[in-house]
Amino acid sequence: MITGYVIGESLRPGAVFEPRGLRLRKVSRVDVGASATAAQPRLWTFVEWETDDDHHVGLLADALADVLEPANGWYADFIAGDERVVAFAGKVFRYRLGDEAGRAEAIAYGRSVGTPEHQLDWKE
Repeated sequence: MITGYVIGESLRPGAVFEPRGLRLRKVSRVDVGASATAAQPRLWTFVEWETDDDHHVGLLADALADVLEPANGWYADFIAGDERVVAFAGKVFRYRLGDEAGRAEAIAYGRSVGTPEHQLDWKE
């Protein structure tokens, strides 16, 4: 099983995220306060999902990369088996958990597209 979430405000206007086999787990609205930057809203909508389909990790990652807003370095990430998957608008990183070089590459890319440093904090 794969679980993850996407922040509603990170989606491009008009984008639709609907990969086959996804189930909605929860939708919550959170005041992220100081975590948001001047260019980001203070209130975020977390859309949590899950899927039993571990065989289409690449399709799921690509679907996220296709719908994310490129401005402000938005990303979505999830764990699939022993891999961390990090999707930015138009770009996907996949690396084995604990692979510091793979993690560093994804973080460097995030910095290059404007992800605030304190938001490059996904857990391993």
